[in-house]
Amino acid sequence: MTFPIIDCHQHFWRLGQGNYPWLEQTNLTDHRYGPVAALQRDYLPADYRADTKDFQIVGTVHVEAEWRPSDPLGETRWLHDLAETEGLPSAIVGQAWFARDDIADVLVGQAAFPLTRGVRQKPAVTPSADAYQPGLPGSMSDPVWRSGFSLLERHGLHFELQTRYWHLTEAAVLARDFPDIQIILNHAGVPEARCEAGLKAWRAGMQELAYQPNVSVKISGIGEAGHPWTTARQETIVRECINIFGVDRCMFASNYPVDRLVGEFKTIFKGFLEATGNFSLSDRRKLFYGNARKRYLIR
Repeated sequence: MTFPIIDCHQHFWRLGQGNYPWLEQTNLTDHRYGPVAALQRDYLPADYRADTKDFQIVGTVHVEAEWRPSDPLGETRWLHDLAETEGLPSAIVGQAWFARDDIADVLVGQAAFPLTRGVRQKPAVTPSADAYQPGLPGSMSDPVWRSGFSLLERHGLHFELQTRYWHLTEAAVLARDFPDIQIILNHAGVPEARCEAGLKAWRAGMQELAYQPNVSVKISGIGEAGHPWTTARQETIVRECINIFGVDRCMFASNYPVDRLVGEFKTIFKGFLEATGNFSLSDRRKLFYGNARKRYLIR
């Protein structure tokens, strides 16, 4: 590669202190990729650098890793200490729950940290497209949730959205109603149903969301349960995301270490390179580096 990389979606964690219920409690729930047992060990900058040693990583964006919700600022505080001693992460997407009574104070607290660029939470979703209904408490169409969401603008924070593809129309309405809040869609809209009908529904939702100019997308987290990550399986998703949103609104990211469940870092990033092999050098530089540097204000 003749250009550097900014990995705009990765996680660190130090276990053993009860901060990550999804990794530390008994009777763990499977990730959409499958069992999470392989993730039950500390993952820190030294581990990340070992995984990425074949690439020129010049910056990373840490996205909240489901730290215990009772202390939404705790992870951000820990990450700032980590960045000071280890040089990573370069920017942070913190945790915030828009329907909580303390959301105004949480956003004030998150915005006070110099590396914070936005916040993420996963809005309430239905278990399938057939069960979809608008207005569920904690969903993107819930008036209480939207009231908390609206506070992002005053702090200059953006929203990182992770949702199922059958909620992308709901996300498009949210983006339309709040045009001054930037939204970054995580994990390519989670195209987990790779049958013809599933891809058709995912594609339609992505196209509707892309009509909103304040939305961009991270091409990451596109692995599948039961399948190792290969270019052959994923290149269609990569190219369709770029075709729908355009080069200027797409970014590549690893979702590491979670995506270790489906592939090594070098496998995933070489796959991204292969999938964009016919793109110009300028466009590839945007996808791997420039767009993330701009959106996350990484110096």
